[in-house]
Amino acid sequence: MLVIRGLTRAGLEPFDFDLADGECVSVRGPSGGGKTTLLRAIADLDPSAGDLSLDGVAREAMPATQWRRAVCYLAAEAGWWEDRVGAHFSDVQAARELLPDLGLAGEALDWPVSRLSTGERQRLALARLLLIAPRVLLLDEPTSGLDPDSTELMEMLLRTRLESGAGILMVTHDRDQERRLATRGLRVTDGRV
Repeated sequence: MLVIRGLTRAGLEPFDFDLADGECVSVRGPSGGGKTTLLRAIADLDPSAGDLSLDGVAREAMPATQWRRAVCYLAAEAGWWEDRVGAHFSDVQAARELLPDLGLAGEALDWPVSRLSTGERQRLALARLLLIAPRVLLLDEPTSGLDPDSTELMEMLLRTRLESGAGILMVTHDRDQERRLATRGLRVTDGRV
């Protein structure tokens, strides 16, 4: 379980929250309201204050890299730092096996990143995240550039992660997606949750 007490940073008022194992919580609100700020603060990607713990272990008690692998943030537009897709995966074989579940051929790992569409980038970024196997997934509009079939495939994978005990905090503007995946929701407006 992810436990948050008094989380705050510039642009975010103090916030308390618990995310149970296997629970998906949607995050909604107007553009610029603080949704991404909230996720990045939880992931410890931006300076923040407050008490956060995962399964009873305080964020401060573990190295930042360990926290970020356990409580993993996926940006709306994930970064790509190498020219070839496969260079972004530490376990290429596991990636090849996962990609068909996202509607992608394993050969996509051999492609140049410049060839990828927005939707392919989103699906491959999710594959990177899933292969890390974090306990908590912080997803910032993970299906915004996807067609309905690709969205369905992605949601099936997310349901599988939920069934295995991962928690998901997901920014979405899709009310139908919210109904399909989330058990409850948060609204973020002007930095207030």
